[in-house]
Amino acid sequence: MTEQRIKEDLVDSKDKPDEEQGGDLDQSALNAEQLDEAGTNEAALSKLREQVEENWNKYLRVVAELENFRKRSTRDLEHARKYGVEQFARAVLPVRDSIEAALTVAETADIPALVEGQRATLRLLDQALENAGVAEIDPHGEPFDPSKHEALSMLPSAHTEPNSVLEVVQKGFEIHTRLMRPARVIIAQPPAEEEGD
Repeated sequence: MTEQRIKEDLVDSKDKPDEEQGGDLDQSALNAEQLDEAGTNEAALSKLREQVEENWNKYLRVVAELENFRKRSTRDLEHARKYGVEQFARAVLPVRDSIEAALTVAETADIPALVEGQRATLRLLDQALENAGVAEIDPHGEPFDPSKHEALSMLPSAHTEPNSVLEVVQKGFEIHTRLMRPARVIIAQPPAEEEGD
């Protein structure tokens, strides 16, 4: 019941003759209670409307923050794809410069100087790879590990333990513990027993 309706009921009950109102005294008290209750309900409704408005505003802020986060993440991912190798490229530039210098002096330099230049270039490249988190896998003498090694063949060996790496044909590489290329190896097997007397 609305407040206006309750007020009308109260006015109507005052206009009735006393004999009719005799039984309606309880009704008047009831109408007064309803009026108080309507005021309380109106206050509660007003409070609920405020809460709804506040929750709606919170929802809109969260949606906006989520959209901003999505855009920022997309932008950061694009940036990482474009410029993620920049540090590695800077580390490799001295290697390129060293190779270029070696080619320039190759015709006039003697063999030991060229070999030393190649070693220096290899050290520069190894340092650049190490700075990028790339580690070399050189498993000579270690037990064969199929998760890091690729077996090319098996050779009998009396000096190397069976199922261990006898020779490394090509070194492997991993980046931050993720395998980039397995080491290509030859595995030792027990020597064939000679048929006896």
